[in-house]
Amino acid sequence: MIEDVLFAVGLGAFFYDDQEAIRQDATNSDFLYTGLPRTPGFRAVRIPSESLSIGLRIANRTVLWGDMMGVQYSGAGGRDPLFDASCAEAFCREHVTPRLRNLKVDSFRAACREVLAPVQGRQLPRAIEYGVSQALLKLVAHRRGLTMAEVICREYDLPVIARPVPIYAQSGDARVANVDKMILKTVDILPHGLFNSSYKFGPAGKDFCAFVRYVADRIRTIGAPDYRPILHFDVYGLIGLEIGMNPELIADFIASIAAEVAPLRLHVECPADYGDRAAQIEHYAAIATALAARGSDARIVVDERCNTLDDIQAFADAGIGQGLIVQIKMPDVGSVADSIEAVLACKAKGVGAFLGGSCTETEVSAAVSVHVAVATQADMMLAKPGMGVDEGLTIMGNEQSRLLATLS
Repeated sequence: MIEDVLFAVGLGAFFYDDQEAIRQDATNSDFLYTGLPRTPGFRAVRIPSESLSIGLRIANRTVLWGDMMGVQYSGAGGRDPLFDASCAEAFCREHVTPRLRNLKVDSFRAACREVLAPVQGRQLPRAIEYGVSQALLKLVAHRRGLTMAEVICREYDLPVIARPVPIYAQSGDARVANVDKMILKTVDILPHGLFNSSYKFGPAGKDFCAFVRYVADRIRTIGAPDYRPILHFDVYGLIGLEIGMNPELIADFIASIAAEVAPLRLHVECPADYGDRAAQIEHYAAIATALAARGSDARIVVDERCNTLDDIQAFADAGIGQGLIVQIKMPDVGSVADSIEAVLACKAKGVGAFLGGSCTETEVSAAVSVHVAVATQADMMLAKPGMGVDEGLTIMGNEQSRLLATLS
């Protein structure tokens, strides 16, 4: 039985950023952004991220923790509003704690259904679902004497495969130094790049393309002779904003730069934001088709307008197939159980499954996501938390190494 439920307010590993303000007129001033916030809840364009830990205390004073938080660009692209730890704690004490104290744990999936059931007909905030489900997964694993990955495999009828999942690291704004770190540490997929404003992207993408070429050249210069990482860049819809929203034009732009960096493969995340899910699916399918017609092996990655399990299922069902990778941004999806279902939905339809998240996460949520990635054999997973490269690689890479040793 769960004897008590504990809460602890903490920090996420990075900051919450007002994406709309950054796209419109906010500019970098050292680490800060100058300008007025535009998204509800933001008191400034960049603010420190918060987390809320929930701990389930069981016999022998053992406490099993999960962490709640929002993502870096909270409130944008159909995501939940900015996370507030004090409001989340008050909500949990009123609605979640009573369910936990009466819980009889038979399985992770059953526990999620019971504890995360709607309140007054409304779904729980997804950040709360995320943190509570982490703690529930740890509780079931503790009770059964298994790893979290083994619990997932048993409950979803998956084979236990002790095979590493490729890790994708993100550079933040320290692009040059962090690219060198990634290359020296032979990261599987790099570097993100954080091209989140027209100023960084450059006229017609000039600065972006120059950086893509720089990364490819740097890999050839300082990387091991047989090092062939995937190049993955997030452009936050800026190809559409700067080049045009026509899928053929976007495919031309992507195919051209992909050809320059071959034989390295190129992933481009969020080439354009078409405003709603249906339009995003339609136009991303057109971009993928156009890339295939040009003989390009570049792949597009969906992030905006694809937040929940229902969204991810819709993209998976669209028939885009291998031309598309879906980022399963775990705090946006909510329950860890839903992220598991999302990976499996993508794999069932031949769509790339990128088990992602946010730089605003914590070491607790990051470690849980490793078990989800390995159990489901996702195609790639994000190194998190933070933007410092070393920290995320250490937390995720070492957790994966320990897990694989245990499973083997």
